[in-house]
Amino acid sequence: MSSCTAFALAIPLAWFRIDQLIAITNHGQGRFPIRTAGKTRPSLELVTDFDAPKAKMGFKAPQLGALGATFTVMRACQFTALIAVIGLCANFISQIAAAERDSPSELIGALTVSVTAVIYVVITYILYYDNMLPLLFTAILDGALLIASIVVAALIGKPLSKLNCAALPAQSNASLTTYTSPLPFPVRATAITKTLNYFTFVEVDKTTCLEIKAVWGLAISLCVLFAFSALVCVGLWQRVRRENAGAVTDTKDIEG
Repeated sequence: MSSCTAFALAIPLAWFRIDQLIAITNHGQGRFPIRTAGKTRPSLELVTDFDAPKAKMGFKAPQLGALGATFTVMRACQFTALIAVIGLCANFISQIAAAERDSPSELIGALTVSVTAVIYVVITYILYYDNMLPLLFTAILDGALLIASIVVAALIGKPLSKLNCAALPAQSNASLTTYTSPLPFPVRATAITKTLNYFTFVEVDKTTCLEIKAVWGLAISLCVLFAFSALVCVGLWQRVRRENAGAVTDTKDIEG
């Protein structure tokens, strides 16, 4: 009797629950009456701030004091002088080639050394800027270029030490296509190789004399610059080695 009574009471209660659930579904569009039902649901959004400052790639030379600044100045001066020598020598060789003559070995040698040196200067400074330059090896190579510059300066300046450019005519009376000219030292090329004699080429006219003397002066300045940069590289090598040794000592003290 009691079980029948409980069953009879459970049926209306079940129908009440079903009716309540249907009402809530129709009214709340599927949301159950929980604590967050009346609140806005959180959502994941990707926010891009276009007004934020952009990251900038900074370029900063190694902080090696006065020696580092001196190395930078030396490389800049070397690059400028080498570009000037390349331009002058290339102009001479172009004029001689236009006259269907072979250029003197002095000019070809100066151009070769200058092109090699300018490539070396650019590469070594890039490595220095990125702290990848082997300083002691660079000092040795700078010494080798010092020797090459001395040789070039000696060969270029051999006929120029006693040459007075002001005494030469402003413009040559004879072109390079001729074998002789009315100058005291005529422009000659050998019959076999047609190589123009350098000693007579520098006396063609005043402009040529002044330009070749400019090459001579730049070659002498490169001797000084490469000698100085070699010494600076040795100093930088000593400084970096001491700093690295000090850093290792400090690390051992901390570990100890």
